[in-house]
Amino acid sequence: MSPNALIPSHRKPRRPSASSRALRAGVTGGFLTLAVTGATVPANAAEKPVSETQEMPTITTALATSAARSADTAEQVAFNYERQALQDSAFSHAAKAAEKHKAEAVKKAKAAAKKKAEEARKAKEAAEARASRSSDRSTLSAPASNATGSSATLVAFLKAQLGKAYVLGSSGPSSYDCSGLTQAAFNQIGIDLPRVSQDQSTAGTQVGLDNLQVGDILYWGSAGSAYHVGVYVGGGKFIGAQNPSTGIVERPLDYDMPTGAVRVL
Repeated sequence: MSPNALIPSHRKPRRPSASSRALRAGVTGGFLTLAVTGATVPANAAEKPVSETQEMPTITTALATSAARSADTAEQVAFNYERQALQDSAFSHAAKAAEKHKAEAVKKAKAAAKKKAEEARKAKEAAEARASRSSDRSTLSAPASNATGSSATLVAFLKAQLGKAYVLGSSGPSSYDCSGLTQAAFNQIGIDLPRVSQDQSTAGTQVGLDNLQVGDILYWGSAGSAYHVGVYVGGGKFIGAQNPSTGIVERPLDYDMPTGAVRVL
C-alpha cells in the first residue's frame, strides 16, 4: 500500500464550467430542435438546467412534390401554347393553300369549259359541212333517169355516142371533137350553140359546181377561153369527147374536175 493512500486529498471536486453547455438535438413535428443546457450562471446562483430551443424549417416530401407539380404544370402550359401556335400557323397555311387550289381549279374549269365549247362549235361546223357535202353529193348523184323532157332527150343522144372516135374539128355523126359533140347534142332539143369551146363556156348562165343540173355544159379553163367542154348527165358524171385515145366516154366529175359550168336549159 502506498504511503499516501490514506492521506485525504486537498483538491476540490471539479465543477462544471460556467460556459459549458450540453447540446441535444431532435426532430419534432418536422422541425429540427436544438436543446442547449448548461447556460452560464452566476457562481452563487443555484445550478439549474437551461434549455434553449431553436426550430429550423425542413423540406418535406409533400413540399417537394408540390414544387415538382408546379414545374410540370408550367411546362405543360408552355407546351400547350406552343402547340396551339403551331396549329394556328398550320391552319393558316392550309387555308391559304386551299384558297390557291380553289382558284386554280376554277381557272382550269373555265379553261376546260371554253375548250369544250370550242370543240362543240367545231364539231357543229364539221357536221354542217358534212351535211352540205352530202347534200351536194346527193344532187350530183341524182340518176340521169330523173331527167325529163328535153334533158332526157339530150342525155339519150349523148349516151348513144359513147365509144365513137374523137377527131379534131369533127361534128359527127361517126366522130366528134369536144365542142362538136355538145353542139350536136343541143341541136337535138332545138338549142343552137356556138361551135368552139371558148364561146360555149359563156353561152348560158354561170352556175356553181355544187349546184349542177342535168344538161349543164361543163368547161375546163376560164370562161371565154375554155380549152375543153362536156355535158353533165347526172349521178356525178359527164359525157364528152375526151381525146383521140379514149374517144367519147362517160366519166365521174373527180376524174377530171371541171373549172366551171353554164346552164342553157
